Amino acid sequence: MKSRVIGSKIEAEEEKFADYLKRVGLKLSSGRTKVFKIVMDSHGHFAAEEIVKFCKQKNTKVSRATIYRSLHEMLEAGIIRETAFGEKHHHFEHMYDEKPHHHARCVRCSKIIEFPDMKEDQVYVPFLEKQGFKILGHEMHFYGLCRNCRDS
Repeated sequence: MKSRVIGSKIEAEEEKFADYLKRVGLKLSSGRTKVFKIVMDSHGHFAAEEIVKFCKQKNTKVSRATIYRSLHEMLEAGIIRETAFGEKHHHFEHMYDEKPHHHARCVRCSKIIEFPDMKEDQVYVPFLEKQGFKILGHEMHFYGLCRNCRDS
């Protein structure tokens, strides 16, 4: 039963993506569809270059440009969200099965700990809106040392 629910959520995300593309005058091409399916099959955080590497390993014929363009389009469609984790390249995660959460990253080993949103936005959203700031999204990151790195 759970796989049927997940399948229907992914189908809803694909429809959302197709609707976005149509709205901006693009089509759900075979390349975009391949990238979409790889992203939906991924778990946790991923970088664009990991998708490129995966496509090469699986001999999936999708260009690097199509991968980067598709990720950008999925980001704009609200299918995935982006985070930098303090690195030069960005990471992504899909949002269909995600509860609001934040990240803590170990600066030594790069381990990422996810923790639930604790409604912090109830404090800063009213303040920013009062200043006339329109919030489009937010992310909160903590940096430090994980238990293993701290103890070694």
